[in-house]
Amino acid sequence: MLFNSLQFAVFFPVAALIYFIIPRKLRCIWLLAASYAFYMSAGPKYAVLLLFSTAVTFCGGLLLERAPENRKKTVLALTFAASLAVLVFFKYFDFLLGNLNTVLGMLGAGPVSRPFSFALPVGISFYTFQALGYLVDVYRGDTKPEKNFVRYALFVSFFPVILSGPIERSTNLLRQIRELPEKKLWNFDRVAGGLVLLLFGLFQKMVIADRAAILANQVFDNYRMYEMFGLLVGAVAYTIQIYCDFASYSMMALGVAKVLDFGIMENFNTPYFARSMRDFWRRWHISLSSWFRDYLYIPLGGNRCGKLRRYFNLMATFLVSGLWHGASWSFVAWGGIHGLYQIIGYELKGVKEKINKRLHTKTEAVSYRLGQVLVTFLLTAFAWIFFRAPSIGDALGYIRRMLTKPDLWSFFNGELYNLGLDRTEINVLVVSLAVLFLVELVRYFKQQLPDAFLAEQNLWFRWGVLLALIGAVAVFGVYGPGYDAQQFIYFQF
Repeated sequence: MLFNSLQFAVFFPVAALIYFIIPRKLRCIWLLAASYAFYMSAGPKYAVLLLFSTAVTFCGGLLLERAPENRKKTVLALTFAASLAVLVFFKYFDFLLGNLNTVLGMLGAGPVSRPFSFALPVGISFYTFQALGYLVDVYRGDTKPEKNFVRYALFVSFFPVILSGPIERSTNLLRQIRELPEKKLWNFDRVAGGLVLLLFGLFQKMVIADRAAILANQVFDNYRMYEMFGLLVGAVAYTIQIYCDFASYSMMALGVAKVLDFGIMENFNTPYFARSMRDFWRRWHISLSSWFRDYLYIPLGGNRCGKLRRYFNLMATFLVSGLWHGASWSFVAWGGIHGLYQIIGYELKGVKEKINKRLHTKTEAVSYRLGQVLVTFLLTAFAWIFFRAPSIGDALGYIRRMLTKPDLWSFFNGELYNLGLDRTEINVLVVSLAVLFLVELVRYFKQQLPDAFLAEQNLWFRWGVLLALIGAVAVFGVYGPGYDAQQFIYFQF
């Protein structure tokens, strides 16, 4: 069930209405039932895996509390292994088997046949990492183990975040679930603010992301037909698509949770305004990057060790992050590129400072900051090519053609309108991006989401913006063949 589907348009109001009117003691049970109904709409059989992961980590949390100090690491390791085994089996089995057969082929041995077939359960990476984070929090003493299975099951399966994040922490979401019976739920301003976030997320997804996807898919799926101009446009289109697609889901998740009086993590904070790659990762997919920082990078030693070990920790974290996104070497390459960006950034820091000092560069000038933003954007867009391409070979082929097939005349001869979108569709995309740019400026300078910003404005302005967004979604939204909702990119991860 997608946030931009007719199913959800029926499900959410009914679920919220019942949630508001039932007795307080039943709220947690109702939200758990609604969350499982929401998840099972994508495939009822995979609810068994969700329940298994929930039960294993719930018991693991209880055992961590009771285990002697010298046994806690063993309990944590065994519970981690049981949870990760399910993730590895369903997400990485084909990847591991394919690589095994490659090695066997090099040795002259026959391949191992695939014994069974299954689809990747949606959201498995997200809810697995959320549950594992809870275990580490219990182990560290950051949170107390939850003794109520219903409350814990809701923490793992909370429907606004289960399919595509953000990856919530027990210190935030589980705490709010524990406080649920005491909450005074109905508040008009809060509910209205949540619906504004939901509406703007729909605008980002249906008007921008799904429109940019048409252009990006046309170019990436047929990249051998295009030269520099088309390939540059395709890379930029995908850079826009993946941000608006994922940020839109996170924005809608924020809105849905806010309607229900839950505050969840903001997953994006103007990442394409970042002035360095380190800054980018403080703004992009914040819940995942902070998860890897707190539960992998820092336990490995972080930056509290020598230079070589710090660089190893950085590279290991980013390689694992790439593999988390998908069972393909192209995702690993994408993670490795970002790891290299970090290492090069550290190595060049002193050099840049010397150059700026020698040239008397005004590093606080707008021109310098814009240059930093542009360079960071281009580096990010380059890395996204590996993320989007089906293989490393295709990514390298894409880049090779982009660098060796110049067609500068195509910037001026209307070639842009032959890449999957006609002139009208391109104009809609450009205007929509201008609107998004203004919203991002507000977010960057005022640190306000659209609901908070609109709440400060005059009534005529608020309603004008809301009606314009509703009209844009209704008229210019990309609904897909037969008006089927377009799936979010990060559902596959």
